[in-house]
Amino acid sequence: LSSMISYMNMISSIGSMISTFSIMILIYSIWNSLFLKKMLIFKLNLNNSIEWLHNMPPLEHSYSELPLINFN
Repeated sequence: LSSMISYMNMISSIGSMISTFSIMILIYSIWNSLFLKKMLIFKLNLNNSIEWLHNMPPLEHSYSELPLINFN
């Protein structure tokens, strides 16, 4: 029983370290975005995809064939 408790304690300690490291990365990311005014690493407005060309919801059978999707 004691070895099982120590095993579970080790598992929970590793999980706690992973959670703490993840929170530190989150705080660093928020700090960068709010105070350092760095450039974005991804494009925010991806309105060139096919979903934005339709009324919502799209009509049933709106294509006679599958559309070609370009990733720019």
